[in-house]
Amino acid sequence: MDSRRNFLQKLGLSALAINLAPVTGWAKNKPVISDKPYDGPVLRVAMVGIGTYGNIVARALQASTKAKLVGVVSGTPSKVKDWQTKYGIPDKNVYNYDNFEDIKNNPDIDAIYFTVPNFLHQPYVLRGAKTGKFIISEKPLGRNAKEAQEIVDGCKKAGVKLLVGYRMHFEPKNLEIIAMRNAGDFGKIKYFTGNGGFRIGDPTQWRLDREKAGGGSMMDIGIYAVNGARYMVGEDPIWVTAQEPPKSDPVKFKEGVDETIMFQMGFPSGAVASCLSTYAMNNVDRFLLIGERGYAELNPANGYGPLKGRTNKGDLKAVSPPMQQTIQMDEMAGIFLEGKSPIVPVDGEEAVKDAKIIDAVYEAVKTGKKIPLKLS
Repeated sequence: MDSRRNFLQKLGLSALAINLAPVTGWAKNKPVISDKPYDGPVLRVAMVGIGTYGNIVARALQASTKAKLVGVVSGTPSKVKDWQTKYGIPDKNVYNYDNFEDIKNNPDIDAIYFTVPNFLHQPYVLRGAKTGKFIISEKPLGRNAKEAQEIVDGCKKAGVKLLVGYRMHFEPKNLEIIAMRNAGDFGKIKYFTGNGGFRIGDPTQWRLDREKAGGGSMMDIGIYAVNGARYMVGEDPIWVTAQEPPKSDPVKFKEGVDETIMFQMGFPSGAVASCLSTYAMNNVDRFLLIGERGYAELNPANGYGPLKGRTNKGDLKAVSPPMQQTIQMDEMAGIFLEGKSPIVPVDGEEAVKDAKIIDAVYEAVKTGKKIPLKLS
């Protein structure tokens, strides 16, 4: 906990500039784009799971300079054909869910990115680790902290590097706020609020299935507030409390599938966070960080589109990218291939901490007690 906090506090605007590649400089909080074409190593990626989010990542890779889509794993041949046509994927780089471990014999693939439903993360990532390729898994890493830790341990045992799809850790406005906090612009941090949610639709989708999702809104949207509180405040929490109001539709939101949860976290410095995760409301997407001398706000805070933000000093200057996942993939390529260190960690240990907090939130809802946390 302390080492993570110290690491973040050592960073300032200069570090922010370095970690905004592919831009090559930062002048007066505005990106400086180089005309020099990128000629370094390129991360060659195979996607596992080509549903809604897999398609978003695939489109983002088209704009990436340091990573490119070269392979696909799917159980739906018709979708695979579409992807091959759209992205120029050769037959030799096409796999299904039964044989994708054969990727270990394919020298044209460097990394495997898993965008499958939550319940498949643990078994599929552990299979992927056996290939010896770099691994990227979407969050949450597992349906609980036990699964997340098993994934981390399995990747370590296989000797493969694991990253988790924390796109907001590379998003320029988030990084600008972190840099300002590190520079002392807000003074001692006192309070954070992180709200996220939307009105969920199709009642038959896997996100509303306890066994497949691991829960409800907390596993899908609440994780943004959990993780955002940690990197915005710059500390790991030491306790959590939580409440769950009555469900509006107990048929749609069955036992173990949370519709709305309010939760609070306390930090070693005395800062507190008050957060909301919901499948029942739109227009709640907001982060607010308050210090003794200033504040920072993102509204919206978690969406795929351009984020908007301001501080007590005015509007945030960092330019939101057309697709956050493009910067994410460029930066992950740098981590894998060049040994770069991100401002905010995106490794498996980071994901295990979030999973432990979510487990504690569910325990707090069930027991009504303040749950102590030990994340390191």
